[in-house]
Amino acid sequence: MRSTRHIPLRLVPVLGLVAALLLPLLGLSAPAHAAPTGFRIESGRLQEASGNDFVMRGVNHAHTWYPDRTSSLAHIKAKGANTVRVVLSSGDRWTRNDTADVANVVSQCKQNRLICVLEVHDTTGYGEQSGAVTLSRAADYWISVQSALTGQEDYVIVNIGNEPYGNTNYANWTADTKAAIQKLRGAGFDHTIMVDAPNWGQDWALTMRDNAASVFAADPDANTIFSTHMYGVFDTAAEVGDYLNRFAAAKLPIVVGEFGHDHSDGNPDEDAILATARQLGLGYLGWSWSGNGGGV
Repeated sequence: MRSTRHIPLRLVPVLGLVAALLLPLLGLSAPAHAAPTGFRIESGRLQEASGNDFVMRGVNHAHTWYPDRTSSLAHIKAKGANTVRVVLSSGDRWTRNDTADVANVVSQCKQNRLICVLEVHDTTGYGEQSGAVTLSRAADYWISVQSALTGQEDYVIVNIGNEPYGNTNYANWTADTKAAIQKLRGAGFDHTIMVDAPNWGQDWALTMRDNAASVFAADPDANTIFSTHMYGVFDTAAEVGDYLNRFAAAKLPIVVGEFGHDHSDGNPDEDAILATARQLGLGYLGWSWSGNGGGV
């Protein structure tokens, strides 16, 4: 560091005054992150472009397995939902949803006044589930269908990949999630990005909870929301409340991206999930409108 001992003492107050005058101007010319064009995160809350809080109330719809059932969106809206989380495929494990199909899904969501959370399901259980792909691969899929999403930042949230790690090597979730977010931002995505927890979405090892702040900080747009899936791991009100309250207290945005009333790994406390989410003003999306496997 260059020494200041050669600066005449009489100039120091003047330099200090100049610096004081310039610092506010420098702050104006160099914003910390890009201004969101649609949904945004402010003080740990998901907000619409208008600045109003948006609290998700809805359900998951397995579009990639039922591509001819887009009429379900109208039925979902009729039940009072404001959001639908739509299952898509990158083509690695199921039939790929191409750009035209994604554009049609977004259009159908808008017609039914549903916010569209789009997710790639092929990442499910990576490291443990045969055939599952990486978050980087999912990010490549989003880039390949980007033309269907550009300009839809008021209506679409991009959920990079469903349950992106199983119970193997899940410690890699943090670095992989940061890299996938930055890949999308580098490609020009201005949307709110949603990221799922590892451990099949249930984060029993608390990897997402304990690293959420650093993941959020890695997004140059500061526009990332976290999603936990609550099944058998969350079978008591205490577990549900502790997990969600920790995010709320840290002003880190979170939703319950999936939950159910019963599961193959235990019996979730769905009453506590609903009550705690309502108390904290957090979103929840049930699994699912249709297409459940056995024991779920």
